[in-house]
Amino acid sequence: MGANIATAIISVASIGLLCAALLAVASKVMAVKSDERVVRLRACLPGANCGACGFVGCDGYADALAADGSEVKANLCTPGGKPVARELSSIMGVDFEDLVGQVAFVHCRGDANARKRKMEYSGIQTCKSAKQLFGGQNSCVFGCLGFGDCAEVCPNGAICIDSGLARVDTRKCGGCGLCAKNCPNGVIFVEPDTITTVVTCRNVEKGAVVRKKCSSGCIGCMRCVRECAAGAIAVVDNLAIIDYSKCEGCGKCAEVCVTKCIQQADFRGVFSSAE
Repeated sequence: MGANIATAIISVASIGLLCAALLAVASKVMAVKSDERVVRLRACLPGANCGACGFVGCDGYADALAADGSEVKANLCTPGGKPVARELSSIMGVDFEDLVGQVAFVHCRGDANARKRKMEYSGIQTCKSAKQLFGGQNSCVFGCLGFGDCAEVCPNGAICIDSGLARVDTRKCGGCGLCAKNCPNGVIFVEPDTITTVVTCRNVEKGAVVRKKCSSGCIGCMRCVRECAAGAIAVVDNLAIIDYSKCEGCGKCAEVCVTKCIQQADFRGVFSSAE
């Protein structure tokens, strides 16, 4: 019986050694050479994995940059800003292309003082959950729901909820766009931080209806359109829309806005304002 046990042990050990030898040979023969640039590129990226570059996370962007014949630009990482773009350009041996900073804008000013409520919501305290119950607790179903889904995903702590309204501190915002992706009402947009004027409303109902629901909403009065000498503003579906390719940033539209839903300010983000 002892001999049988010894034979079994020797057999198992032999098989183990053979498998180890085969694996060692396979690891050499079948090894895929990794591009050292990918490792260096990945080390430069911030790791937000936000997808703002258009690829699946930072790993996907690094792989795309290093791919043979790649024409992917090295200035697509919005959260990393210009410092990261310069490092990536250096590693890839290409000329640095300037990057315009991006920041998130909340297109709503309907805080607790401005908006009307249609019910008291006591369910799960998230925007996504509240929206599923008749569009949320506010009369205006187009505005910010105010439970902070956006703040939860912001990697820079740039968003806070104040009086039931999401507010972005652009000096902290890296423009990753995670907040916009997680806003069920779609009131958050990511735009170039060179913009100085924003329409903070998304309600497309008629002015009389808007007034009953929120004192800060756009009522489509057309005063901004008439005041804009550059022809950069139009009222579409009862809502003022700014064409930034024409906007000169004069701020006259904000001055004449009856409900002050058009706001003008310095919205530069964390990277642009640091320069």
